[in-house]
Amino acid sequence: MDSPAQDSPAQDSSPNGGPPGGGLPRRLVQLYAGLALYGASSALLVRAGLGLEPWNVLHQGLAELTGLSIGVVSIVVGAGVLLLWIPLRQRPGLGTVSNVFVVGLAMDGTLALVPEAHSLAVRVPLLAAGIVLNGAATGLYIAARFGPGPRDGLMTGLHRRTGRSIRLMRTTVEVAVVVTGFVLGGTIGLGTLLYAVAIGPLAQLFLRVFAVPPASGGSTVVATGPPRGAILRP
Repeated sequence: MDSPAQDSPAQDSSPNGGPPGGGLPRRLVQLYAGLALYGASSALLVRAGLGLEPWNVLHQGLAELTGLSIGVVSIVVGAGVLLLWIPLRQRPGLGTVSNVFVVGLAMDGTLALVPEAHSLAVRVPLLAAGIVLNGAATGLYIAARFGPGPRDGLMTGLHRRTGRSIRLMRTTVEVAVVVTGFVLGGTIGLGTLLYAVAIGPLAQLFLRVFAVPPASGGSTVVATGPPRGAILRP
């Protein structure tokens, strides 16, 4: 899935049009660790069974309908959303394409390892761990600055094409996603509400923790703090 979204994206880049510097090996580790942890955290929310984040409500509903795993559905939906970038004239980055595949694979892998939970004494800690881990994962991969996820890019693309705020685009898209997913059998509950309330502050916290320092020599333009207007849903 994608990171939580605020009102305007920032895509700092190097002079040759590539992603910003600041230690490429570290940034690659952050990108893939963040995406893998994002998928794992989403799996914990599935196992908690107390409510999912908006897009996973849709993914779970489609998984119930098709018989595919939720991770595979996440990949298919992510690829489909990425195709919508074409008419919106959005340009994907390494992080965008990686997001489509890594999150879904990590989600299915974690679901295979973590058994179903039936007691609230287990489900509530799983929910809390999933939300906190999701915030940390979001901070990791956004701070790596390899491009937004496909769903966030859809919202920012709609913002640019329509002139409407990202908040409005996010609300419109995610309400449609949640309603559709719920009708198809996706889980909405206390976890959905807690996620919506907590993910923004958590992501901002971990963006500061995992901020990549600028490259030495000043040859590459890199913000020293969290990306301005980082896509923080979420």
